[in-house]
Amino acid sequence: MSKVCQITGKKVMVGNNVAHSNKKTKRVFEPNLFNKKFYLPEEDRWIQLKVSAAGLRLINKNGLLSALKDAQAKGFITSF
Repeated sequence: MSKVCQITGKKVMVGNNVAHSNKKTKRVFEPNLFNKKFYLPEEDRWIQLKVSAAGLRLINKNGLLSALKDAQAKGFITSF
């Protein structure tokens, strides 16, 4: 699977390592992703998501169903 958060849409970014001599080499900034299982009491089932740390905080703040609906509206997930 790709390294993309299914709640926030965070994904891999590309940048440079910059040495003391100012020599630049390409590097990758990866999001802080976790594979987590969540229980949806409205549908009485478990779902597995790949979420970032920021996505976990969003789920804790707004609730799972609300976060899933927002992610679906923004196009980060197709169905849940």
